[in-house]
Amino acid sequence: MAVSEICCADAFVTLASTQLPVQVDFYRAFLLLEPSLQTASYAEFSLPGLRLAIFVPKLDNKTDNVSVFSAESSGAMSLCLEVEDLSAVIARLRKLNYPPAGDIIHASHGQEIYAYDPDGNRLILHQAVAKAV
Repeated sequence: MAVSEICCADAFVTLASTQLPVQVDFYRAFLLLEPSLQTASYAEFSLPGLRLAIFVPKLDNKTDNVSVFSAESSGAMSLCLEVEDLSAVIARLRKLNYPPAGDIIHASHGQEIYAYDPDGNRLILHQAVAKAV
């Protein structure tokens, strides 16, 4: 299929949050990256192969049920991030006061651990098995 036949030109992940500054500060510190775009109600981080956007849902929009986005309940989204050094990422999360939930899971494809951002969205942090040279 040719690129011109694809129905979209780009895709990115968006997170709705009623606490935008908290989320932006978390992802800034966690990703060690400044937002590439930021307004009062929107922020976007440009990662290799992914744009991560965070927005404030409109209270009058019936499709954006703000109670769904409270930190008391886990968000509906999981963001899987491939990392080079899982131990270093775990240490960074602990320093941010968002320690991983549970122990490292060891699987044939590598190891991973779950953590949660300030709104309860699950982060799946995965470190692949080193390939033999």
